[in-house]
Amino acid sequence: MKLARIAGGVFAALSLCMTSVGYAQTPLTQESGSHLDSLFEAHDVQGTFVLFDPKQNLWVYHDEDRANTQYLPASTFKIPNSLIALETQVASGPEFQLDWDSDKDPRASWWPASWTESHTLHTALQHSVVWYFQEIARRVGQERMQSYVDQFDYGNRDISGGIDQFWLTGDLRISAKQQIGFLERFYQGELGASEANVNAVKQMLILEETPQYRLSGKTGWVGFSETDQPQLGWLVGYLERGEDVYFYAMNIDLEQQGDTAKRLAITKEAFESLSLM
Repeated sequence: MKLARIAGGVFAALSLCMTSVGYAQTPLTQESGSHLDSLFEAHDVQGTFVLFDPKQNLWVYHDEDRANTQYLPASTFKIPNSLIALETQVASGPEFQLDWDSDKDPRASWWPASWTESHTLHTALQHSVVWYFQEIARRVGQERMQSYVDQFDYGNRDISGGIDQFWLTGDLRISAKQQIGFLERFYQGELGASEANVNAVKQMLILEETPQYRLSGKTGWVGFSETDQPQLGWLVGYLERGEDVYFYAMNIDLEQQGDTAKRLAITKEAFESLSLM
């Protein structure tokens, strides 16, 4: 199996004012998950989609068992990694720049061309630049990284497997439901991080905005450099509509060319089917 080599692009948090004009929203119920089953069938993929409405304390699932199954976070870990970089002052802000060192991080054949240049924290998040965040993790160091992963209660909190590999090929694992728990704490400012740094990360995670909603998220691709291994795609984030926020996490098996694009397609279609877009 060969998949196009894009290490799981980036999507982000939008922070603009909006209204809910033009939407006749149908109230969510636990049965709303039945709307989601046909989406996965239509896209011919196996996976899970989880939505959490904190106002109603309501969970909506497609494949609840899989939603509780832990996987490598891959590039979705760039959300906490970015916040940790700012909290430790390893990165001074969104415009903190690192130059690509081809000796330390030689280009692999599957790298996008955009990786072979200097990047700021902001652009590295936008382009999901693996070497940048590996260098950030090295500078944070094992002890501080473990402390923050524990503080954030992120997944199984196991960062063994190498300080610059634990979220890619190491032992860190997180479920879709745990992703939502982390995202809610992040969004609500409950991680013990500064409000300024949380807001900076939110601003860097831009995906899509309209007058009716703003969509935030981050993709991940487990196994993107290993063609002989099972591959999995993530998209996690939240949707804001006026004063309401809905947290989501989804993952799918990547089995053929083009499956990576289905992460966003299924997510948006899920929100549409639930009358949230």
